[in-house]
Amino acid sequence: MIDPASTGVPPPRKLGQHGLSLWNSVQTAYRIDDVGGIELLAQACAAADRVEALAERITTDGEVVNTRAGPKAHPALRDELAGRAFIVRTLERLGLNVETIKPVGRPSKGWRGPDAD
Repeated sequence: MIDPASTGVPPPRKLGQHGLSLWNSVQTAYRIDDVGGIELLAQACAAADRVEALAERITTDGEVVNTRAGPKAHPALRDELAGRAFIVRTLERLGLNVETIKPVGRPSKGWRGPDAD
């Protein structure tokens, strides 16, 4: 049976649930098929899987952990944030953050100046 979310361009390596979801949504919307674009997207998707694993661990342990020196931020918070930043930068490099802006409503008749009534 064929997955309806499948895009026809398979990821170059196995991805987890979150990475595969990102892969499918990007491929459905943009259909990236060049070698460089596929690798960039695959790296972003792998990072999405890692980030979600870190987020689950942080949720389990708590955002603040107790150490001998007292409470500190969870050590994986920095890695989670760096991973999320990597994903966003990579999607920007692929040009996926720019969409055409569609005008709202009907086109205007043009500016006629301050004396026009």
